[in-house]
Amino acid sequence: MNDGSDFDATATSSAAQRQVRVQLTSKQEDIALPDNAGPILVPTSLRRYALSTLVNNLLGNDKPIPFEFLINGTFLRTSIDEYLTANGISAETTLEIEYVRALIPPLHIASFQHDDWVSSTDVLSATSPAATWASATISQGQEKILSGSYDGLLRVWNMSSQIVATSPAAADGGHTASIKAAKFVTPNQIASAGLDRTVRLWKYSESDEGFSGTIAPQLELYGHKSGINSLAVHAPSNRILSASSDNSVGFWSTKKSDAPAAPEDLLPSAASRSSKRRKLNSSVTVPQRGPLALLSSHTAPVSAAIFDEKDSTVGYSASWDHSLRTWDLVTSTLVDTRTTSHSLLSLEHLPELSLLAAGTSARHITLIDPRASATTISAMTLRGHTNAVVSLARDPHSTYGLISGSHDGTCRIWDIRATKTDKDGVVGESVYSISRKSLEEQGKSDTKRVGGEGVKVFSVCWDKTVGIVSAGEDKRIQINRGEGVLSA
Repeated sequence: MNDGSDFDATATSSAAQRQVRVQLTSKQEDIALPDNAGPILVPTSLRRYALSTLVNNLLGNDKPIPFEFLINGTFLRTSIDEYLTANGISAETTLEIEYVRALIPPLHIASFQHDDWVSSTDVLSATSPAATWASATISQGQEKILSGSYDGLLRVWNMSSQIVATSPAAADGGHTASIKAAKFVTPNQIASAGLDRTVRLWKYSESDEGFSGTIAPQLELYGHKSGINSLAVHAPSNRILSASSDNSVGFWSTKKSDAPAAPEDLLPSAASRSSKRRKLNSSVTVPQRGPLALLSSHTAPVSAAIFDEKDSTVGYSASWDHSLRTWDLVTSTLVDTRTTSHSLLSLEHLPELSLLAAGTSARHITLIDPRASATTISAMTLRGHTNAVVSLARDPHSTYGLISGSHDGTCRIWDIRATKTDKDGVVGESVYSISRKSLEEQGKSDTKRVGGEGVKVFSVCWDKTVGIVSAGEDKRIQINRGEGVLSA
């Protein structure tokens, strides 16, 4: 980045050296200039690098800190002059420029190898929801990663990439088909679901030293008539939401005592009675229950269902039928429907911004304001992926950050402030793209895989302690640094 030449003599002679008055501010106290630092005159030809040098000089930093600059909430990506021209602002005004620490790239930390495609990942750490809800303390280094795989097994890993526990095979009470979703409910309970149409709850326990553990069947939940694509859990209310290809959203209790009886016709015993061949009988008996409610109004497979982050009595679901629906989970009623132009494949809530992010089959992410007062369906569109966007997660460090996992083989990090307005409305571009380490190791990191053949990402999760955990078709969990990637 050799744009530091802005200070040199050639720049000063050009453009009759226009100057502009700027007021430099920062919300981060440790890097803020003194309160009495008034506006200063700077050449309008300055860009980020030169402004960064200037701020470091004003702060008297021995070791320069790289800074990014925001004007009116948007990152400065041009010279000040180009910014003024593009936004029709006079050079006579005093520009207020906010500076923040520049970002650290999400460096690769580790990869864990599986035998089969990895469909889902979750993290148990001191800062993860399962531990926070349970007020559990998980010491540094004792974090665990949960994976659900197409081989029908759940695995819990420690941070040294060792498998601590594996769920039982089908004959011993395990899933009878591929797992598509897995989540820690509490540090001692796991929920999973998949193509065998069941949601299952497991008791997870570890031996004292934490090097080995067990995943034991606890409860089987029946109600869906087709595969389940995703799960959301809310431990404080003992509730689970499931999204299924049978066009419905399942609403379940994690407690056996609260849950209704399982529908007789969906139990494996019913299937084995009706089929001529005797089905594989499990050697363990696990309690079987049904849903509190099946929410049906979608007209195509439901790809994702989540709880409102601030009010767990509200749920949202996204579907291949192009719609996003809002549910009152107390009365199991449909509250609102927003119809977009594309199939929706993933969903995440950005509660501080009152927005829902939905990944689409059309390779972009649509940000939707679900509130009744919202006047437009799409508040913003995030573009950059070259295939379907199938997984989304919030940045735990920043209100404005989001990560997406796509079938194009990358995860992309977005800052909702880094946007521009064009003919399609407000459009954002990603700040970083994380590719698969497995391609790099094969020496194929430069090969263009628009469709993501062999490296499709199926799941991404962003934990404050562990970082960015993604998984997919390359049979790996990949961990990338997640701290300091975006400014808070």
